[in-house]
Amino acid sequence: MKAVLDTNVYCLCDAGNESALSVLEEASSFFLPAIVYGELYYGFKHGQRFEKNLRHLEKFLSQFRVEVINVTADVARKFGDIYAALRKRGKPIPANDIWIAACCMEVGGTLLTVDDHFREVAQIQTRFIQTS
Repeated sequence: MKAVLDTNVYCLCDAGNESALSVLEEASSFFLPAIVYGELYYGFKHGQRFEKNLRHLEKFLSQFRVEVINVTADVARKFGDIYAALRKRGKPIPANDIWIAACCMEVGGTLLTVDDHFREVAQIQTRFIQTS
């Protein structure tokens, strides 16, 4: 499985959540959308341990050989396709999550998340992680 990590799944892994960590063991490769990196960085900037959290993220990315998925023209077109399909069905989700789905679609991965609204995105495979 090509595992694409949502922001909340990285946070679960960072907190030692057994469900999230066990799913990582099944993955053959790991990806992190640039949008997720941005959400994490933003959260770190507003916390009390910016440097520590950033070092921890960089260590995680290195340790698991996580590839960051950058936004390219192809990803932007996938964003447009997903957004249009959701709007046509009257099933909007947050814009950042559409970008995350587009990144997932780009690499043909399985999105690991706790956000139920990703069920609305037919273009990607999603695996939902237990939080407790």
